[in-house]
Amino acid sequence: MNDMPRGQEIAGRDVAGLVRDTAVHRDVYTSPAVFDLEMKRLFRRTWVYVGHASQVPEIGDFFTTTVGTEPVVMVRHTDRSVRVLYNRCPHRGVKIAGETCGNTGRFFRCPYHAWSFRTDGSIAAIPVPDGYKEASLAGTEAGAGMRPVGAVEIYRDFVFARLDETGISFAHYFGDSLSTIDNMVDRSPVGKLEVAGGVLRYMHRCNWKMLVENLTDTMHPMVAHESSAGTAVEVWNKLGLSADAPRHPAVEIYAPFVSSYEFYQNMGIRTWANGHGHTGVSQSIHSNYSSIPGYWEAMEAAYGPDRAKAILGENRHNTVYFPNMTMKGPIQALRIFKPVAADRTMVESWTFRLVGAPDKILERTVLYSRLINAPTSPVGHDDLEMYERAQEALHVDANPWVNMQRLYAPGEFDHGTSVWNGTTEAQMRNQYQAWLRFMVDAA
Repeated sequence: MNDMPRGQEIAGRDVAGLVRDTAVHRDVYTSPAVFDLEMKRLFRRTWVYVGHASQVPEIGDFFTTTVGTEPVVMVRHTDRSVRVLYNRCPHRGVKIAGETCGNTGRFFRCPYHAWSFRTDGSIAAIPVPDGYKEASLAGTEAGAGMRPVGAVEIYRDFVFARLDETGISFAHYFGDSLSTIDNMVDRSPVGKLEVAGGVLRYMHRCNWKMLVENLTDTMHPMVAHESSAGTAVEVWNKLGLSADAPRHPAVEIYAPFVSSYEFYQNMGIRTWANGHGHTGVSQSIHSNYSSIPGYWEAMEAAYGPDRAKAILGENRHNTVYFPNMTMKGPIQALRIFKPVAADRTMVESWTFRLVGAPDKILERTVLYSRLINAPTSPVGHDDLEMYERAQEALHVDANPWVNMQRLYAPGEFDHGTSVWNGTTEAQMRNQYQAWLRFMVDAA
């Protein structure tokens, strides 16, 4: 097929030609027209992570973010419910909440004309209201106040939004994939998480889908990370310590990245419907971390030995919540890949505290994020270089297709949830089948 013309809108029927069973066309990464359609369709029709309830603990607390490219604000209303509103004044379109977070009290105030809105979005006051006596605001979009998003669902304090008012239900969309959230929350002896440690945020010059694909690509770590994680292991081994000597925490985190192909094959990948999936079914790079003193005792006291063992025995590596969120339950970390343009993605890395668990757990989580996900991370920059090289080289006309054929089996998703060899590209294919369903006209 031919590439999408630049600057031209496309229809869902045109998108269908971009995805094959085992390959996708380069336009899914490079075309501004495809990107614009993703914002109008994919990110409006799916359930997208907004934030965590612990970020807005008190009435009036707010947190601003985006769903796709739409600015939204999550706020704790006066009835203590969590609301998600479009961050836009209905009068002249000004963004109302300009800060990332804060407390707005009992109402938002537009900085342009001082229209004020309650934290449920309804109008609280308008300056000189006599100006609307004859030309009433009743029945107008402006008179309706700050518009709420189409639907909001809070699952174990994780807040998700669907921009469209009607569409796939939260339960149907996520299904059994919610087990990863359950496991991460249950790792707290009191079953509660809190956002902690701030956020790491930096721009990637690539398409957002490249990052999502990479999270379940297990054929690259031992190659792309050889110069970073591999060097750390090499230096440590040269110290000549005894085999039973405890590893430095940084080495413990770096070392598994350069595990063998056999390790990743045996790790396993699970796919769920609607593009969700995870690596680390039977084992993962987090399986052999050192124990934290006092943690097992706290978990055993809370859940009993059998349940505690089952919770901590789950060591999923990366769980992809399609379209743009990934979670690491064993180290309580979450990443969001925020689309900015066809070739720009803002990446945010968040860490969580297990309430009731030893502080050393959070220390390891923060260390992991700093070593692997920070702008200064040598491991993260291995991946970033690959993304940017791909974004550049996809403009080569010799071959417009990106292959995702490894361990392909016809009809592989006919039976719902499946577990695969850990080096398959099935999860990438799963994501693009979901991408296509939500992008076409009939979705």
